[in-house]
Amino acid sequence: QDSFLAPGFLEIVRYCTSPGAHLHGLLRYLESFSDKRIYRLPVFTEEFCQAFVEELENFEQSEMPKGRPNTMNNYGVLLNELGMDETFITPLREKYLQPITALLYPDLGGASLDSHKAFVVKYSLHEDLDLSSHYDNAEVTLNVSLGKDFTEGNLYFGDFSQDPTPVPTYVEIEHVGAQGLLHRGGQIHGALPIASGERWNLIVWMRSSAVRNQLCPMCNKKPELVAAEGFGDGFTETLEDDMPETVNLCSLW
Repeated sequence: QDSFLAPGFLEIVRYCTSPGAHLHGLLRYLESFSDKRIYRLPVFTEEFCQAFVEELENFEQSEMPKGRPNTMNNYGVLLNELGMDETFITPLREKYLQPITALLYPDLGGASLDSHKAFVVKYSLHEDLDLSSHYDNAEVTLNVSLGKDFTEGNLYFGDFSQDPTPVPTYVEIEHVGAQGLLHRGGQIHGALPIASGERWNLIVWMRSSAVRNQLCPMCNKKPELVAAEGFGDGFTETLEDDMPETVNLCSLW
């Protein structure tokens, strides 16, 4: 619902969907960091973030079965386990985020982000404190700070994974509540330890089959493809055989 979204975010979307919208015009609405194509923007209202985290905590405290968000985070929620893909993340990606990413990341399939993996990660003093350097299985990543109260825990960004340098340069960025960071999935990044409190982050890995059908971003090989739509690994090319006996699948989450 539009009521979930920050007025500033809706203004950005209105600009991006207006006739003649262009990158330099969009950049007036965003906070840019160095030359690494990392951008901060408002996303949700604080009221929505609070209600969202409360719902996530209800699920976390229940006895329902739960999967890990990814191979590096031990605490958090896969949003498809709450039925939030089709009704929440898919329209967020298609209607609101894609007009923005089309201008920011045209070289990474920003106009054709046709699938995603969405999850929430949790950092606290007695659980996960930080996140080691890595890059994402995504063309474009949205990382939104949902709260709660915490200190320290800044994010840091280094080189692009396909263009490393002998002495990489890093930029450190503070995470601001209800605001998001957009960055290239291949940007090497991590999270410094929090010093107090508890932090919840919404992560949306957005994928373009037009890009990843050519080369898997994780293994850098031509993938043998399995069709996936909406919230799979993003490989959508049709197989030659309707019913193949065996299928190889790159599924490095």
